[in-house]
This record gives sequence, C-alpha cells and structure tokens, in this order.
Amino acid sequence: MRKPLVWAWAFLLGATVSLAPSLPAQEKNRVQEVAEKMKAVFQGVEDYSSEVEQIYFKNGAEKERYRFKYYFKKPHRIRVEFIAPHPGLIIFYQGGEKQATLRPFPSIPSLQFNLSIDSSILKTPTGQSINQTDMVFFIDFLFRNLAGVPQKDDQFEEQKEQVNFLFWGRDYVKGETPERYHIFISSQNWFPVRIERYSPEGYPMETSIIQNYVFNSHPVDTLFTP
Repeated sequence: MRKPLVWAWAFLLGATVSLAPSLPAQEKNRVQEVAEKMKAVFQGVEDYSSEVEQIYFKNGAEKERYRFKYYFKKPHRIRVEFIAPHPGLIIFYQGGEKQATLRPFPSIPSLQFNLSIDSSILKTPTGQSINQTDMVFFIDFLFRNLAGVPQKDDQFEEQKEQVNFLFWGRDYVKGETPERYHIFISSQNWFPVRIERYSPEGYPMETSIIQNYVFNSHPVDTLFTP
C-alpha cells in the first residue's frame, strides 16, 4: 500500500543560510504583518475545511500527486478524506494523541486501524506527520522562523486577492535544515492558498494547492470520531 497521507501543509527549499544577509527591515516587517493578520483571523475561526492538492517531485519531475479534503475543528480535531489515490480512505486525529485512526473503506466503517502518528504509513513522502498539518502549527512555524532564521530574500508581492513572499524556515519534520518557501496567502481570508518548496539547486520538491475554504460551518463532533 502506498503511503496514504500527504498533507497540505508540507513546506520547503533546503539550504544553509547561516551566513546569508538578513531580509531588509521593511520587507521583514511586511511578512511579520501577514503572520500577525493570519493569527488574528484564526482566533475567530472555530472550524474550517478545504480541498487540497499535494504534488511531490523527484529530481525536478513530478512523482506523486494526491487530492483530499481536510477538516479542522478546535481545539484540535482533524479529519482527512482522500479523493485520489485511495478514494474513500479517511484519517481521524485528536490533538495530543500519539495515534491516529485509519478507515480504508467507507463501505466498511467497522474496519479501521489505530496507527502511531510516527508510522511511515501515516507520513508524507518527506516525513511530515498529521499533527504538523493544521493552521496552529503553520502560524507558529512562521513566527518561530521569522525570529530565528535569517531571511535573505526580499521578494514580497501584494496583488488584488493575495500576497506572496519568499520565506526561510527550518524544516517541518525535525526543525533542523533551513529551507526556502514561496508562500501565497489569500488577502480575503488570510489563509494559505499555495505553498511551494524547492531544492537548494532550484528544483521543485513539493507544491501544495489549497482552495474552497469553508469557515465556521459548525460540523458535529461525530464527524471527527472514528
């Protein structure tokens, strides 16, 4: 069975930047302002869902592509419904737990498996875990790396419906290697709509496309219960 979980929030470009010049103060402040807007908006969001397409590359060429619907409800409930591959597969996760539940067939709801969140079956091809997929983790990731990782790129573009910028941060999985991200944020809801990751040589590694957000629909708790 191929690894089923590929998460919308796997973000991006490995390189050593300890000697890189810092991002100009004006540009750094603009990225900081975006992160603060995201945090403020998220405080008013009790739940959200989105449709995600996740693309993985090898040696610059596309290798794997996944589509799924992602649900989140505070304080930390997650449900992932796969569209392709593995149509019908569902993952349930409760924040703080060491296990997630995998239900492979919607027609047989009683058939399910509890797996460690560290299981390779439940990780993305780059090793990202389900507890590293929500907006809580992403916003914290931005603030943590703005404060601790030199930002050498000065690209910040503001368009009618979105802003995008280059960003350096230590990887999601272990928080060790500095990576480079190209992040696109909707200026309508201040949630990410596209995240790109590249290798140090400039080859694409991952692309996440997130769309069709629905906020505060108040789904019943049983939606998140195996």
